[in-house]
Amino acid sequence: MRGRRSWKDTALGLAFLAPSAAVFVAFFFLPLYRLIRLGLFQQNRYGTKETWVGFSQYTDTLTGQEFLDGVRISATYVLYTVPLGLVLGVLLAVAANRRLRGMKVFQTIFASTVASSVAVASVVFFVLINPQVGYFSDVRFLSLAHPDSALRGVALSSVWQNLGLTFIIVLAALQAVPEEINEAATLDGYGPVRRFFRVTLPLISPSLLFLVVVLVIFGFQAFAQIDILTGGGPAGATETLVYKIFDSRDPYRQGTGSVMAIGLFALTTVVTALQFRLLNRRVHYGN
Repeated sequence: MRGRRSWKDTALGLAFLAPSAAVFVAFFFLPLYRLIRLGLFQQNRYGTKETWVGFSQYTDTLTGQEFLDGVRISATYVLYTVPLGLVLGVLLAVAANRRLRGMKVFQTIFASTVASSVAVASVVFFVLINPQVGYFSDVRFLSLAHPDSALRGVALSSVWQNLGLTFIIVLAALQAVPEEINEAATLDGYGPVRRFFRVTLPLISPSLLFLVVVLVIFGFQAFAQIDILTGGGPAGATETLVYKIFDSRDPYRQGTGSVMAIGLFALTTVVTALQFRLLNRRVHYGN
């Protein structure tokens, strides 16, 4: 009787898992298999014939200058967007975490960028910092016309677009901190700054870890804002790894693009695992 019940429970569990498993197979495992397979072949110019090249295409592409340049630019983009976006989001959330009349209006304004798409944010900043007609076209530090500053200009649009998400998550974490803890810290002589760094910050560290991981992934996947604002230029200064993969869409470069996509997947996985391993030690999970 127990064996029959166990078999029924297993069958019921598999039935519930079947829809999600089908989605994973259709939209993750099959495309991943196709990418791996395409990396083993070289297509002709018209995509009508493929030649087996084996893993030599993997080694040539992943050690080539094009892939390494894409990794360098993507990593630089992440460094431009993640720390600044996280700090600004935390500062806005702390400022908005007040029980004052009309504060809901400011919270709505600060969170409004979460409703804007990447395309909308890119068009807004295209109007602002366009080198020909932008309102701030003379700001050399953010100029889209110079290779040294173009990536910073594009990164600013991502910071603004992701600011709403950071603000909402940090504000929710701040509001979940028990007021009694802050009151106890105040009675112990902690000032506002010391109370924030010694009490509040450890308590919201799980949310900050989540944001760091998500924002890093967003940074490595940046494409639309680069395509709209710079088109990869000037002189390839904003060609992130995703943009280089997109640029390899011609049939005879499908193998190279597939290998770079696999490399991006591996890079994102490794970076995410390192973040959890290194940052998880500093995260406080309250009971």
